[in-house]
Amino acid sequence: MLNKLAEINIRFEEISEKLTLPDVVSDQKKFADLSKQYKDLEPIVNVYKEYKLVLENIESSKEILSTEEDPEMKDMAKMEIEELLTRKDEMDEEIKILLIPKDPADDKNCIIELRAGTGGDEACIFVEDMFRLYSMYFKTMGFKYEIVNSTEGTVKGYKEISMEVSGDSVYGIMKFESGVHRVQRVPETESQGRVHTSAITIAVMPEAEAVDFELNMKDVRKDTFRASGAGGQHVNKTESAVRLTHEPTGTVVECQDGRSQHQNYDKALQVLRSRLYQALLDEQNSEISAARKALVGSGDRSAKIRTYNYPQGRVTDHRINKTIYNLSNYMNGDVQEMFDAMKMAETAEKMKEGESF
Repeated sequence: MLNKLAEINIRFEEISEKLTLPDVVSDQKKFADLSKQYKDLEPIVNVYKEYKLVLENIESSKEILSTEEDPEMKDMAKMEIEELLTRKDEMDEEIKILLIPKDPADDKNCIIELRAGTGGDEACIFVEDMFRLYSMYFKTMGFKYEIVNSTEGTVKGYKEISMEVSGDSVYGIMKFESGVHRVQRVPETESQGRVHTSAITIAVMPEAEAVDFELNMKDVRKDTFRASGAGGQHVNKTESAVRLTHEPTGTVVECQDGRSQHQNYDKALQVLRSRLYQALLDEQNSEISAARKALVGSGDRSAKIRTYNYPQGRVTDHRINKTIYNLSNYMNGDVQEMFDAMKMAETAEKMKEGESF
């Protein structure tokens, strides 16, 4: 482990030196890339320096213990060794976690698509509830979001809604939300007071840049049409809505919430690129999960991941068997406990598989 840390330290110092070179400073892309690497390695290097100091102090305390004749000094050395060994054990675990390979997509912005599944009008209402939950959480985290496309339900809520979310490592935080979310409650439309079960699907995709996925525009067909729903006379009178079809895969993306056709085209293209990039990642992850059970990214979008039970006031994640008995707060964006538990489960899984070394 020390050898690996020493190698990382050498790489960190090399990057630090490169960041001062005029040709790097003048090249925005290169400078941004090296700055990101510097930021990623800095916590590991800081722990490495402290770890080395702890090991050195253990050795010097052991030397005092073996050479010192003063009983008081010997007792002090013993106490110091005990404290240092405890700290060393703690740092061993910290370093193992820091050395786990990071998913390069975790730092990206993301696109989140919510769609009503079984349950008719009640599923549409739950899509709106989950959209509200996420928007409240984004506000507390300082993330920004923009609606890309939406289709309203017949009574209330949304049949589907897509949004673009930007912020620090937002995909790494939100990726665990992909899957089927099941809700159990008495619908507003139910007169008999019976509990119904409905479901919605949520897809979270890393926002793909041109460097991530090269899209051949010859494969993309563009159609325009009049937007429907809210937006005033301008939206309904002009063909500002855009539909893009990726003909090799049959992937279709619509965008109508922007104010102009050009804006809708740019957004639709971003979503299309991200969907195709996600399909590529799913294919790669499916190969990995064939050999092992993966918590995230197995490519299975049909898996039921979470249940929201209103009569009992609880939310349960079935992947990690975690239940929170405060559904009202949860639905108001107080989701950090669940998100942290998911991240810890992913870390534990990776450590168990020995991916860190």
